[in-house]
Amino acid sequence: MTTIELDNQYVMHTYGRLPVVFVRGEGCFVYDADGREYLDFVAGIAVNGLGHCHPKVVEAICKQAGILMHTSNLYHTTPQPRLAKLLVDASGMSKAFFCNSGAEANEAAMKLARKATKVAGHPEKTEIISAEGSFHGRTLAAITATGQPKYQKAFTPLPPDFKYVPYNDIDALRATAGEKTCAILMEPVQGESGVHPATQQFLQTARDLCNELGAALIFDEVQTGLGRTGKLFGFQHYGVVPDIMTLAKTLGGGFPIGACLAKGKYADVFEPGDHASTFGGNPLACAAAIACVTEIIEGGWVENSNKVGAYLVERLKTLPGIKEVRGMGLMVAAEFTEPIAKSIAAKALDKGLIVNAIGENVLRFVPPLIVTRELVDRAIAIIEY
Repeated sequence: MTTIELDNQYVMHTYGRLPVVFVRGEGCFVYDADGREYLDFVAGIAVNGLGHCHPKVVEAICKQAGILMHTSNLYHTTPQPRLAKLLVDASGMSKAFFCNSGAEANEAAMKLARKATKVAGHPEKTEIISAEGSFHGRTLAAITATGQPKYQKAFTPLPPDFKYVPYNDIDALRATAGEKTCAILMEPVQGESGVHPATQQFLQTARDLCNELGAALIFDEVQTGLGRTGKLFGFQHYGVVPDIMTLAKTLGGGFPIGACLAKGKYADVFEPGDHASTFGGNPLACAAAIACVTEIIEGGWVENSNKVGAYLVERLKTLPGIKEVRGMGLMVAAEFTEPIAKSIAAKALDKGLIVNAIGENVLRFVPPLIVTRELVDRAIAIIEY
């Protein structure tokens, strides 16, 4: 049987897979089973921040795999606190909890916010406010926080006490927040719904409301974190600091790992037994993340994201039929006036370029942070053809 036949027979299809079998990756390129080369401007949906199989990440994984891959979190291991310090120093947070994905990181953040209100003597504060069009993951609480009914309707009843406001609608946010609010959960840039940056005033209002109400401000930086937006963290564009921040995707350089970071009083809320992850913070994942984050910071890739991202935006604006180009750094969307995004993505794949169609009108571009202007030109030439 072929790979695709095996997949059809034995794998649950939670994704609509395209008829391509990728077998190898290097830098900004992946290669299929027939040896065809593809320029990857999706990067595993913003996961391969350093491209495919970055030598320093590969070296770290191989070295750690021969030393220690996993042991229970009942014991100390060396890489986990090293990674925690690296992220705390870079972000200004205080402590980290490690898990395996962005959804898990957001689950941890929401549990942390809920418990914090109990510790503070306000058990009635249980409501979590998120935005319409948001995306926070696929677990039950995470899809409830995700303000898109299409992801929720098959899995009702949903957990209670979640509320939604239109993204960047300050008046709606003020009207919705109240004495029962325990957290406001926002993405600095919404990714899955088409790359929509927050306004300064919207995030500042969220910060002010949380201060006023004794609620936690949570930033989901699963996609925006670690250089994707042209700064190390998305919140740094705004100068609005969250109490809790979640990371995943780029964090492991392609290896699965997620993190929930917290500062101040929120860093000390969890106690043994409150929350856990069997594989969370295992030595192999942490070694990969240390190598990846260190290279992103020291290798100049945040600045590259900023500069090449700006170039990508300018080149996309020259395409025919463009309505709007949005984004920050190398998190960019091109919206067309006509419903041609899926057609463009399909034709691009045939020509050796991977881009992501979001609905009928929007293409999303989240290439590796190591991408060059020359590769941007190559991608644009394929789309224009």
